[in-house]
Amino acid sequence: MTLPLSIPGDAMAPTEAPRAPRWTRLPIVSHYRQSVGLQRGMLVGGLVLTGIFLLTALFAPLLSPYGFSQLRGDNGAFGATQRPSSEHWLGTTQGGLDVLSRLIWGTRTALYVIVIAVLASIIVGVFLGLVSGYFGGWLDRVLIVIADAVYSFPSLLLAIVLAIVISGGQSDMWGGIFAAALSITVVFIPQYLRVTRAEVVRIKSEAFVESARVIGASNFRIMTRHVLRNATRTLPLILTLNASEAILTLAGLGFLGFGIEPTAAAEWGYDLNKSIADVSSGVWWTAVFPGAAIVLVVLGLTLVGESLNDLADPRLRKRAAGAEPVEDLGVQLPPAADVAGKAGAKDSTAPTDSTAPPATKSGEGES
Repeated sequence: MTLPLSIPGDAMAPTEAPRAPRWTRLPIVSHYRQSVGLQRGMLVGGLVLTGIFLLTALFAPLLSPYGFSQLRGDNGAFGATQRPSSEHWLGTTQGGLDVLSRLIWGTRTALYVIVIAVLASIIVGVFLGLVSGYFGGWLDRVLIVIADAVYSFPSLLLAIVLAIVISGGQSDMWGGIFAAALSITVVFIPQYLRVTRAEVVRIKSEAFVESARVIGASNFRIMTRHVLRNATRTLPLILTLNASEAILTLAGLGFLGFGIEPTAAAEWGYDLNKSIADVSSGVWWTAVFPGAAIVLVVLGLTLVGESLNDLADPRLRKRAAGAEPVEDLGVQLPPAADVAGKAGAKDSTAPTDSTAPPATKSGEGES
């Protein structure tokens, strides 16, 4: 006869898993902890490029050796098409401007356009998408038709037309920035409208929205407190992608001559336009560095947006082979091999009942 195994009650009591620190649940930090392998490399590379762009734009007056339209220094005029040297690290342009200074000040112009265009697009697009998806009816049909009509135009062509209408093609610094930002805003509004509308149509039929209607909540309260909060979770992903598109649209406007005047602000597209004639004469630095700046900034923003999109979608999220720590819950899971080994050891040491009858072969019978 075997004695039953006694297990203390405290040993079987569940222990509360320690929660991760609050800062680890921030959007970018939590996405970084979820990423693995190539995903993490893409996210880190995009964050580094984007961080360099933001820091350069914020500290442009401290980093730039000269002004964006400065032609003379302490030793006199800079001179035209000077090769990169210790005095001018990236050389000078055909007009005698310092390329490095134009490059640094151009980051600030691009940042202004991105912030104004994206913020205006989000405010207008989310509002129209919320109203369209929640109320539906004829208003929904009219807004969708207008959004489709805007989609039918090429984005750059529409931005050129609006830039000409708003500022006559060229203007001072803030006039040109607002003209470029507003022309980009009109292109981006239909994207936010359609994304928000699709989410609102899905969410307004949920049980918690119906419960809010039953208890007498107003439409404004339901839209702002319940629907809006759940319908804008994918907007940060679109924001990063639209920021890179805003850079390209601004550069296209400047390259075609519809951007900001060179004496008002530095702009990379305008510098590329003026460097076309220099390339054929062997002056390569006036085109390479502004073009590389556009490519790197767009690449950084695109990598961040694509990485966040992959990590936000469970179908696209990849996990490394083998067991991984569940970082969101703060619990470390043991490897599968250890679990199987412990289970096998438990089975081998389990007590057996000596009074059980021995097994008989199929060929033996009772006498």
